[in-house]
Amino acid sequence: MNIYKFILNRILGWKIVGDFKEKELKKAVIIVCPHTSWHDFYIAILCRKTLGVMINFVGKKELFTWPFGYYFRWVGGAPLDRKSNQNKVASIASIFNAKDEFRLGIAPDGTRKKSEKWRTGFYYIALEAKVPIIPASMDYKTKTVTIGKPLHPTGAIESDIKILKEFFKGSIGKIAKYT
Repeated sequence: MNIYKFILNRILGWKIVGDFKEKELKKAVIIVCPHTSWHDFYIAILCRKTLGVMINFVGKKELFTWPFGYYFRWVGGAPLDRKSNQNKVASIASIFNAKDEFRLGIAPDGTRKKSEKWRTGFYYIALEAKVPIIPASMDYKTKTVTIGKPLHPTGAIESDIKILKEFFKGSIGKIAKYT
């Protein structure tokens, strides 16, 4: 048992249901819900290390300068220029095209507060980059991270998002009232 799995399972009491059996699936958008607390970040890092799969993130390019730039790249970060006139979806899709392996973790609710409506950028990123979307729920009530099956976006956003939202039904975030 590696140290990350020990911390996640034995010390924190979390379990993981499912995995990234498609480890050969080198590129994907991984949507994580519900996102209600900063605690989600370290739980996600522990899961990623336990499963042995790199899951990346994007951040404003200013985060990737000295002294933290090396660290953020080391943990899977990719810089994003948020001030340029380039469309953010196209910009992130180009990161997928430039890398041999890139699994983007993103929270579709877009905030840690209660959100009735998802932001759809993740969907258009997957569509433009021609990569599947993998849902991953973090249920603090049962301390379970559940990884779903890949969904290949069809372009019919409403029906695809309905399928994805169904996966997260019943998952409770760290701050339950924001779920």
